[in-house]
Amino acid sequence: MLLITAACASLQSHPHRRSLRAMTYNIEYGHEGLDSVIAVIRDQHPDIVGLQEVDVHWSQRSNFVDQAALIAHGTGMDYRFARIYQLPSDDPAKPPREFGVAILSKYPIVGFTNRVITRLSTQDSTPTPTLLPGFLEATLDLGSKHVRLFNVHLDYRSDPAVRTKQVNEMLGYMKRDTLPILLMGDLNAPPDAAEIQPLFQRLHDVWLNSSGPGLTDPAKSPQKRIDYIMVSDCFHVLGVSVPEVYASDHRPVVTGLMLDEPCSRLQ
Repeated sequence: MLLITAACASLQSHPHRRSLRAMTYNIEYGHEGLDSVIAVIRDQHPDIVGLQEVDVHWSQRSNFVDQAALIAHGTGMDYRFARIYQLPSDDPAKPPREFGVAILSKYPIVGFTNRVITRLSTQDSTPTPTLLPGFLEATLDLGSKHVRLFNVHLDYRSDPAVRTKQVNEMLGYMKRDTLPILLMGDLNAPPDAAEIQPLFQRLHDVWLNSSGPGLTDPAKSPQKRIDYIMVSDCFHVLGVSVPEVYASDHRPVVTGLMLDEPCSRLQ
């Protein structure tokens, strides 16, 4: 981590480059304690974080708190939350129960949209593929450059059919313009899975700039690499790691990035 931090500090002063640290983390609704999740994030000193499995007033398992707001407060970062599910509270005076994904950012968040993609609802005993929200898109202002940030949690089932639809729909949203793109999330698929190959044709997997398997799940004895950070052209990977931490059932992925300014290559 020290090498990544030193490289970022050196490159930050370059007039045509912007450096940042990005992190993705499936927090398992703070099952091991929200303070532990906050500590893990703070220890990594990220500029941008993508969180999956976030409860916002969801249920007793997380004491009905707004986890997105509490983590943002604990890390001193701005945030946006994108619900996947929303259910009414038992008390009409209380806010609705929500579950989804979130981002944290030290950079100004100048745009935000909660996009819909195909899902099989976990709240329905007999679900059918349906368009539901939870594909988070945000625009960040890095000073002289805007970046499009996406955060997603794909379907977990062994049948890849829904993930295949989700990937195609995600790529459709990414065609809108030529801004640099950063995608992070729990894709619930290994790197060789056929359904996520279209993402690799569009974006670069930052882990390819590292060594080792990059396993993230389960945290205490990881067997699978299913958590990713991907970037478009104009990003250069300075380093990437999977910290050995146990605040969730996943380990996070952290990367140091450099962004060329201006970026003239088509995204």
